[in-house]
Amino acid sequence: MLGSKRTAFKPTPYSYSRRKRRIPRWLVLMITGAVLGVGGLLFVQTSYGPTRLTVAQSEKLGFDLNSANSENHRLQARVAELEKEVERYETQLTSQTDRLENHDQIVQQLRSELNTFMNAVAPDPRGTSPSINAAKYSVVDGKLQQELLIMQDADKADTPFIGEIKLTVMGRYPNGKTGYVDLDPIPIKLDRYVQLIEEFDLPNGMTPRQVTVQVFEQDNPRAQANRTLNVR
Repeated sequence: MLGSKRTAFKPTPYSYSRRKRRIPRWLVLMITGAVLGVGGLLFVQTSYGPTRLTVAQSEKLGFDLNSANSENHRLQARVAELEKEVERYETQLTSQTDRLENHDQIVQQLRSELNTFMNAVAPDPRGTSPSINAAKYSVVDGKLQQELLIMQDADKADTPFIGEIKLTVMGRYPNGKTGYVDLDPIPIKLDRYVQLIEEFDLPNGMTPRQVTVQVFEQDNPRAQANRTLNVR
């Protein structure tokens, strides 16, 4: 025991010792928490979040959006055109309304003047109503031309007169004989007056001399007015 010697440790400036180091616990906890957080986020996005689009789906979505925008622009332009058309039609309608009002005023004025004229027309000397107030017969190109004015008294104008006019033409043939021709009846309906301007065919070679005008009321065989006029 007394003879043994143990070498004592003496550090020198050129020697070093190793110490075993461990990862801090707080760093382990932080890394573990980060991994769990990222995993949870990925799980939530995969399970409950919106589906991620593929490249093809993204391109299709972009194309659809562009198409929708183009269609919206087209519709907006069409709406603008329709608004302009509506404005134009409203302007035309206003103009037509003004014209219609002017037209009504003109018609009313003409009716007033016409009534004044009707009151100034000489009455039929026979004093009938309806009456044959004016008549003119002539021959043009072998046809009998008629201008005829039939009037009814003003106090009877509220009740329309419905009937017909019968014409009997007296004329002479080339052989010198006199003949009579009954023309087709002319239906009439008048309140205050009716004007008839017509032409009639005559038998070949006949030269008309006189025309007898008779006015008949509907369902009444008796003539209400009768007048014989020379052909000019």
